[in-house]
Amino acid sequence: MIANTVWTKEMEFTGHSESGHKIPFDAGATHAEGPSPMEVILTALCSCTSADVVNILRKKRQPLTSLTVFATAEQAEEPPRVFTRIKLVYLIGGDVAEEAAEDAVKLSKSKYCSVSKMLEKTAEIDFVIEYTDSPDNAVSAA
Repeated sequence: MIANTVWTKEMEFTGHSESGHKIPFDAGATHAEGPSPMEVILTALCSCTSADVVNILRKKRQPLTSLTVFATAEQAEEPPRVFTRIKLVYLIGGDVAEEAAEDAVKLSKSKYCSVSKMLEKTAEIDFVIEYTDSPDNAVSAA
């Protein structure tokens, strides 16, 4: 895998991926022109685990109709300001069995999500699963 960034002005950069995509980064105080590098890492975690969960639930033939993953993170006070704690909230839509959903999320965290495996070296990662089609039905796990 190959990537690079090009400084454009101030604290703004354009990232280029090997697959040909461009990502604007704004490492300044306002992040007005793009996400900060740490925001992109947190978003990458959400994307990585989402892909795993969708794939696992499809293989289990679960009727998943929607998935949104929210992340909140705490960072170290001093540089390097690594993530120290991350909470993921999975909003799962469809008539998905609780056991299947919990299994999918746990497998993503423990085995498949490369981003999660890297981040857990410095951060405690917890998760909560909520079911959007049955609001009284929520599972919490860690």
